[in-house]
Formats: sequence, structure tokens, C-alpha cells
Amino acid sequence: MTAERWRRALEEKRIAVKVMATQGLPASALYEEMDRFRPDLIHAHHALRSGGLLLGPAGVHSRVWIHLVVSPAGTDINGDLSEGPRREVILKIFERSRAIIAQGPATRQRLEEILPRARGRIFSVPKSVAWFGEENIRLREIGGCRPGSILFLFPAGIRPVKGNLECLRNLEKVHSLRPHLRAVFAGPALDTDYAAQFEKEIIRLASFARWINPIPPAAMRSAYEAADGVLNASFSEGLANALLEGMAAGRPLLASDIPGNRGPVLGEKGDDPSGILFNPQDPEDFIKQALRLIDDEDLRNSLGQAGKKRAKGWPSPEEEAEGLIRAYEFARQSS
Repeated sequence: MTAERWRRALEEKRIAVKVMATQGLPASALYEEMDRFRPDLIHAHHALRSGGLLLGPAGVHSRVWIHLVVSPAGTDINGDLSEGPRREVILKIFERSRAIIAQGPATRQRLEEILPRARGRIFSVPKSVAWFGEENIRLREIGGCRPGSILFLFPAGIRPVKGNLECLRNLEKVHSLRPHLRAVFAGPALDTDYAAQFEKEIIRLASFARWINPIPPAAMRSAYEAADGVLNASFSEGLANALLEGMAAGRPLLASDIPGNRGPVLGEKGDDPSGILFNPQDPEDFIKQALRLIDDEDLRNSLGQAGKKRAKGWPSPEEEAEGLIRAYEFARQSS
């Protein structure tokens, strides 16, 4: 969603953009595309995943380090920095980048802690939300909802940092207490072993939970609006699209209490909260907070409306693109 939003907004400003998904992509294919497209700048979205290609065994292409810009993920600047080989890749990408993009105060603060000498290369780019179409998805039907059901949507790839499996198991207890609960998990399997465990559990818990493929971008707004709440159980985040999109759709959030999630859920001083935080290390707290959201329709409505109100003041995709362009121009002018 982020890459597509950026692509559309940048092309509106007459910038030619080629987006390549890194999952499963051999370095040789990336280098071949560089020779064909001949970019003036490389933007690596996710330091570790993209960096693995840029530092790949196929040999460093001559164009890779020409004006490299990186936008790190939450996992880049938190958990993965504690693991030797991953840390080495991430820090090398940061070192070789001409500009580093931070989307959110928590991300910028963490980057400045990690890279105190790189402050002049860190650019705060405001994050926006865009809907890419009005396609309809019958999410409540997919979720097996009946009249009176409460439906939670968890849009995220299936991997350990997202806490999908832990959340599913916690929802099992919630469902035993509130049988009208339904849940839909939407996202690709990004970690084979973890996704296999998740699939096994989702089959066992099919009475209330479903796992579906990623929702097409044009149907995302429909999906959010069909839900009664949006879940995020991550152990690490930068600034999650799912939370911002849920707010823009007027849906209450139930999110893990981690630095990257506190801003969207709690807002700034004087803002009304758009959701409820829970301790990701305490299943009982998740259950308690989920029950609050399920049992109190007025609470769900007030949180959803507060999020929607705040979303109206967010920057547009055009303003987000302008922030990217400032970072790009700095990268191209630096030596």
C-alpha cells in the first residue's frame, strides 16, 4: 500500500517510478532492471529485505550506490538490529544511504539513537492514507458473520513480528466468552514455519476465524468499513498502514502497546484516543481490552469517530510525495 501510494503520487509530479517487490526476487533480476530502466536514484523500502538484494552474492551493480535512499521498517530499527548478520546488513545500508526516511516521530527518534552522526541525512516525511478504489468485498460474509456478530479485521503478513498467531490464540479465549465474535486475518505468508503453525490453528478455530489472501488495494476501504474493529498485535512497528487506514475508515483500533502504535492510538496532547492499547506480553490484558471493545458499542463508535476526525487533518499523498522529493533531491546533490 505504501509503495503504491508513493508511486501514484510521484508519477503525478512527472517522476518516472519502477516498483519491484523484493520477496523471491534474485539480485540478477534487479540488476537487469537497473540496466533497462537506468534510474537516477534507488529507494530501498525496508533496509534488511531490500539490502539483502543490494548486497547480494551476484555482485554489487555499479548503479546500486548512486543516490541510494532507504525507508526502514519497524523491524529494521528494533528487533533485527540485535541479530548479528541482520544488523550488519542494516547498518551497511544505512551507512551507504544518502538519505534516510522516517515516517513517524517514533521512527525518527529511534534512528537518531542508532545513527547519531546521520541526523543531517534523516528526513521526516509525513505519512498519508489513500484509497485506491471502491471495489466491494463481502468481509462479513467471508467472516461467517450473523446478525449481532462483532467482526475484527487483522490485515498483516503472517510473520512472528506481527503477532498473528499469538493474537489468534488470545481470540480463542475471547470467543469462548463472547461467541458472537468473528475474526478475519488478511495477508500473505511471509515466514514459512510461523505461517504453517498459524494455518494449523486457523483450521482448528474455523468456527470463528478465517485467513484470506491479501485484500486487493481497491477493496481495502470496503474491508475496513465492514469491520467493527481493526487489530494490530505487533511486537515492533514503525507506523502501521493498517492503523492509519482503520482510523480513516472510522473504525476503532485494538493495538499492542509499543512505541510505533502509541501515536496513532493515543494521538497528541488534547486528542481523543482512536483505540485501546494492550500489553503484548500479557494475554489476559488483551482479553480484557478486547471484551471492552466488543461489549461497548458507544465506545467503539466514539473511538472510531475520533480517529476519523484526526485523519481529516493528515497530509495528502501529494504532500507526502513532496517530502520524498526533498529527500531525493538531497540524496542526488550529496556526494
